[in-house]
Amino acid sequence: MKNVITLLVLIFLGTVNAVAQQPNIAEGIKMDELPIVYLTGNVSIHFVSPEAIQYADISTKSIVGDFPLKNILRIKSIVDSTKKKSVNIVRDAVITITGETFIAQYHVVFGDNLSQRIQTNIDVLPEHMKPLDISGLKMSQNTMREYAMRLISKRAKGHWAQSKSYGITARLNSIYTVGDYIFLDLGYENETNLKYDVDQVRFTIEDRKVNKASTVQSIEVKPDFVLFNPISFKKHARNVYVFKKFTFPGNKVLKAEMNEKQLSGRVSTLLIKYSDVLDADMIPSN
Repeated sequence: MKNVITLLVLIFLGTVNAVAQQPNIAEGIKMDELPIVYLTGNVSIHFVSPEAIQYADISTKSIVGDFPLKNILRIKSIVDSTKKKSVNIVRDAVITITGETFIAQYHVVFGDNLSQRIQTNIDVLPEHMKPLDISGLKMSQNTMREYAMRLISKRAKGHWAQSKSYGITARLNSIYTVGDYIFLDLGYENETNLKYDVDQVRFTIEDRKVNKASTVQSIEVKPDFVLFNPISFKKHARNVYVFKKFTFPGNKVLKAEMNEKQLSGRVSTLLIKYSDVLDADMIPSN
């Protein structure tokens, strides 16, 4: 009886020791739970992301990838030119795609007779995405565009600031905020018969009052997003510029300067007070 008890104790201790020595496996998604993508050597597959792709990883050297556009990842299996077959060192791989606000992964399965199962264009769908909750992450370009389109679809009522020079009237139609972002809705009216060809629109923070003897200090502020690429306009133009939150003292102003291409070189300058920035409204929901 004593020997039996001793044997049971040893078995129990061995079991506990075996459990204690098991590795601490990280939690996550298993490879066989990922969406499957079939790939063969004679076909390119395009992953279309709803926002710009920030990073992509391919787990095998048997696949090459590139970015023909900011939101498209193109992959293709490497082909052995002598054998005309895919150089598949492994039969499976994982593709990781990271956007501005998400990460998505796909299980790639190789094969030479998969033509009927291959999708050449694959949309990165919400059900494939895992949101990235990173402090300080930028608002996505698509989200900025949605907010900007919502603003510009509304009729401009009045204005916050206005200036006129060379027959060009510049107006700050509205100013809104969303989170850490500032949306400026600017409008321009050309009262002349000469078309205005836009060279660039620059934003700088400058002294509110400048003495002739003083040195002008100018700090350029670049928008994170511009709704339209301004080219030229005959009578009216309107655009939305999005900035990451910034501050400046009350004795300075935000200057929006629109320059015309040479040879005419007309310049339109609009000064925006910091108090206007502080009084910005939240973008309406509809």
